[in-house]
Amino acid sequence: MSALPALAQAAAPGVDAPALLGAPIEFYLFGLTLLGVAIFHHRTLEVALAGLTAIIAYQAMVSGFPTGVGLGALGEHLRHEWVILTNLMLLLVGFELLSNQFERSNLPDHLPSLLPDDWTGGVVLLGIVFVMSAFLDNIAAAVIGGVMARHVYQGRVSVGFLAAIVACANAGGAGSVIGDTTTTIMWLNGISPLTVLPAYVAAGVAFVVCSLAGARSQQRYQPILAKDEPDHPLQWRRVWIVMFILAAAVATNITANALTEGEETAPWLGLAVWVALILTAFVAKPDWAVARPALKGASFLVALVAAASLMPVNALPDPTWQSSLGLGFLSAVFDNIPLTALALEQGGYDWALLAYAVGFGGSMVWFGSSAGVALTNLYPEGRSVFRWLREGWFVPLAYVLGFLVMLLLLGWNPDASTGVPAPSH
Repeated sequence: MSALPALAQAAAPGVDAPALLGAPIEFYLFGLTLLGVAIFHHRTLEVALAGLTAIIAYQAMVSGFPTGVGLGALGEHLRHEWVILTNLMLLLVGFELLSNQFERSNLPDHLPSLLPDDWTGGVVLLGIVFVMSAFLDNIAAAVIGGVMARHVYQGRVSVGFLAAIVACANAGGAGSVIGDTTTTIMWLNGISPLTVLPAYVAAGVAFVVCSLAGARSQQRYQPILAKDEPDHPLQWRRVWIVMFILAAAVATNITANALTEGEETAPWLGLAVWVALILTAFVAKPDWAVARPALKGASFLVALVAAASLMPVNALPDPTWQSSLGLGFLSAVFDNIPLTALALEQGGYDWALLAYAVGFGGSMVWFGSSAGVALTNLYPEGRSVFRWLREGWFVPLAYVLGFLVMLLLLGWNPDASTGVPAPSH
């Protein structure tokens, strides 16, 4: 995390805030929060809320908020952040209900007849997640992948395979401006979809590494089911409901981005998913009870993102391929949305390389991306950071290999179309 001191170059506007070893105290409070999440993984919500409370209290009494001093400054900060936070809450809970409709359609029970009967079946499943994420939100792709895995592996899914699902979901969205929030933000700030598209060079390498390692380890842990579950007829109305909700999400995402010209006026994507859920419930109701545990997981991520948004991050390191590589590691524990926004303000990055770094980097820890949080709502055992790192050892390896292959093949191509011109190196 050598990029951290470079991020912490100033405190709130006009405030001479205390610092320790060159970094504001807020960074240490946030670091303690992340450490608490890693150790007390059965109490993640409580730890995140305690950390958020401590950071707010410290900034209220000592350093000031990123937008200034006093409750008015806190209100101004929340005015900037409420759309992102509300969208996360709506999507995480909404896609949990979507996965329930998908599971109750019995379509996952028919997957064994479509997938190969050995470890390559896991590769194909992860490939489906990768492709879905290019067109859907990566949260939906990860959740649907988790539901499929639960059926074809008879409920015994390893934490390593969970890490592979999240990694493939994030890799699939890395080169698509509708597949990940970070790439969508780039698109809204004038970065062409064609500029981001080369991120699939790195994402493709990462997918190969994660799918091969993840599928083989899962096959050793629990072999894939060789035949369909009997007496589970397809419920086509629920299949069509799932397709309708996903289509509504994609259409809303594209339309809202085109009409609002980058100004996030409301959580349109989350609202669209919920409107579609409520309308289709008249045709076939989901099990609304699954929303309760999903709400707890969503609240955790919202608290963590809110805490990250309060960090006094006013500058990034100079845009180089080395700093881009570092930002990928940083995004595993630090919200990649403000990192992307700061990079766009600064300008001079290779946007495809950065899109891969901040998009895929969050896969290295379960709470590093919203896809990981959503999937661990289905599989609470995945909330152990130590198990995630131990069993998903191939994710950091895949990240570095993908980054280096893309750098060697395409080079470092800084683009000064936003922010300030790139420095010469």
